[in-house]
Amino acid sequence: MLLRMSTLFLRTLREDPADAEVPSHKLLVRAGYVRRVAPGIYSWLPLGKIVLENVARVVREEMNRIGAQEVLFPALLPRDYYEATGRWTEYGDTLFRLKDRKGADYLLGPTHEEMFTDMVKGEYSSYKDYPVTLYQIQTKYRDEARPRAGILRGREFVMKDSYSFDLDDDGLKRSYEMHREAYIRIFERLGIDYRVVFAMSGAMGGSASEEFLAKAPTGEDTFVACRNCDYAANAEAVVTPAPPAVRTAQPALEVLDTPNTPTIESLVDHVNEHFGLGITAADTLKNIVVKVRTPGSDKLETLIIGVPGDREIDFKRLEAFLAPGVPEIFEAEDFVRHPGLVRGYIGPQVLKSLGIRYLVDPRVVEGSAWVTGANQPGKHAAHVVAGRDFEADGTIEAAEVRAGDACPRCGHPLSIDRGIEIGHIFQLGRKYADAAGLDALGPDGKPIRITMGSYGVGVSRAVAVLAEQRHDELGLVWPREVAPADVHIVGTGKENQIEVAAQLAETLEARGLRVLVDDRPGVSPGVKFKDAELLGLPTVLIVGRGLAQGVVELRDRAAGTKQEIPLDEAVDRVLAAAQA
Repeated sequence: MLLRMSTLFLRTLREDPADAEVPSHKLLVRAGYVRRVAPGIYSWLPLGKIVLENVARVVREEMNRIGAQEVLFPALLPRDYYEATGRWTEYGDTLFRLKDRKGADYLLGPTHEEMFTDMVKGEYSSYKDYPVTLYQIQTKYRDEARPRAGILRGREFVMKDSYSFDLDDDGLKRSYEMHREAYIRIFERLGIDYRVVFAMSGAMGGSASEEFLAKAPTGEDTFVACRNCDYAANAEAVVTPAPPAVRTAQPALEVLDTPNTPTIESLVDHVNEHFGLGITAADTLKNIVVKVRTPGSDKLETLIIGVPGDREIDFKRLEAFLAPGVPEIFEAEDFVRHPGLVRGYIGPQVLKSLGIRYLVDPRVVEGSAWVTGANQPGKHAAHVVAGRDFEADGTIEAAEVRAGDACPRCGHPLSIDRGIEIGHIFQLGRKYADAAGLDALGPDGKPIRITMGSYGVGVSRAVAVLAEQRHDELGLVWPREVAPADVHIVGTGKENQIEVAAQLAETLEARGLRVLVDDRPGVSPGVKFKDAELLGLPTVLIVGRGLAQGVVELRDRAAGTKQEIPLDEAVDRVLAAAQA
């Protein structure tokens, strides 16, 4: 492949786009890889399309390596398939819904479990047909409420999704491990710095679930890792180790006069000063009220969550726990409709009588005593004991996770980092097979319900992740596996320099390399150098002033090194760099 910048459809920009917040958005637009069409929707220009296809090629090769077979479904799908699994409503506002001219309901596919299941059901009937794994690389659509960060969080994106179909759970585990190993090879080939973490399954359903997170300070996901053992988890999936139940006798509940204590800090100071309790914020029980909406309906449930007062609610953890329900903020008008809830002074003592569900942090164990609301304006209660003065309806993982929290596996302190999800693997089990009635006729003539796995890779997101991780102050720094070309040859300006650059390009292309040559006449060397740095190809060969002395300049973009080499060695040196 030989690309000539004199004819290449490319325009680089010197200024960052006004709406860009993260490095990948800025650099991919400035370097002419993508262009914004609408919020969360982007066009891919020639160089960007090459990078996108290179990522897809790596994914495709590794999927084929484990015996998966590629198919392709339509993006426009009828409602019926998603109605059968309940996801027409479960997905809520995330779905792009539309009607055809006859009034029939359709959607733009956010994911294709239903379609894969139906396809296998239509083609296979015997146990001899299994196991089978199918995949596609397809454009997906999700109506993100806040599309941001360029192609990192868009409404339209390219994804690889694959599905394994097995006769039993042992087969599912084997398929899951094969995909896990394939994903490790994919992300290592792509040159992404990543971590595998435990995750929540969310609206997908299923049991075992792991995410592949690319480390990035701009990431929307928070994950924890233990330096003592190999435990790592998305913050949404972190399990809080519960302390043992308290068996010692506690004083009787006492109502305290606590005026002007709008915050946990002011409450702690007040009760310590006036009542000598000697407590910290961790000894208080904060009760948060939310509304939980059932997707596809106007039904709202009032829910109260109790967490230690030194912790805030992590809304992403709350959303993950309540899915497919959607939590919403409890507003002032909601309190008017619930006069039994005294805003700012809610305690769990009366919730049973009010018929309100109460879920608590795992740290709120039987026999533990708390300072919490007394359900009276300006008053709190001390020595409020779990199991004696109130009963919770269950536990919930909704409190924030902090650095230093105990590892659920070994008890050592956890560290916290940020990342971007690039892959997710699930052991789905039989949720979709049950909905579709997907069975295989066993050797004894009896039906066997098929069990499934689901595995996704964000193909277009991987491009953005690479831009996030592989750039410097000058521009992009692509790994060779996905770069739009192996070498960027720059003829700096004079006619003979451009001619020699073009000759080198043709020779290297004939030797099997992918070549981009800057053969633009009338463009200054400074502009060409800046473009070469911005575009980020792994090897840059400069044909400039040294040509008069028979030398050219060879640059390694990642290492930031440059050296003069004899012109007659240039082809071999570039080939060696490409094979290193």
